[in-house]
Amino acid sequence: MRQAPAESSGIPNGPELSTPRLLLRRWRGSDSEAFAALNGDPEVMEHLPSLLTRAESDQMIASLEARFEQNGFGLWAVEVCASGQMIGFVGLNVPSFPAHFMPAVEVGWRLSRAAWGHGYATEAARASLSYGFGEAGLDEIVAMTSTTNSRSAAVMERLGMSRDPADDFDHPGIEPGDRLARHILYRISARQWAEQGRDS
Repeated sequence: MRQAPAESSGIPNGPELSTPRLLLRRWRGSDSEAFAALNGDPEVMEHLPSLLTRAESDQMIASLEARFEQNGFGLWAVEVCASGQMIGFVGLNVPSFPAHFMPAVEVGWRLSRAAWGHGYATEAARASLSYGFGEAGLDEIVAMTSTTNSRSAAVMERLGMSRDPADDFDHPGIEPGDRLARHILYRISARQWAEQGRDS
């Protein structure tokens, strides 16, 4: 993983990452339509509480950008280098809900249906972990999803993260008893990341 220079096109300066196939960059106004499409796709949002309207999707972009200013990192827009297509987000986030493992930084992703099955989530998440344990100096990064989301759990496994069932929790932002309420938690420490030799 190498850090790419920020563009000089009116986009706020900040970290941008590149991998062999992907660019993880700050958000642009031109991303709004594609982002709204994936946030309105029932397959993409199957393991989240609800679809987003166009207004909610646009507000999410504004919120994601603000977090870069607050934390120095965030959930990057992911662009496929070969096509220039924006396919969703991957990156680091600071969750704010109460839970036994807080405070924490999580690695997360949301990609368009057409981008599934190419290894993009794993590739971009590895770059995010590398940045988190390198430039950001984090000691631990977590990942979480509902128990229904086996695809995301598989990505967490491929990243070398580990799960202790004792860490599983009911998400306080989801109605108790809802099928999405129960969440699994994966963790990886800076030491474990270094031992895996994935920081490349």
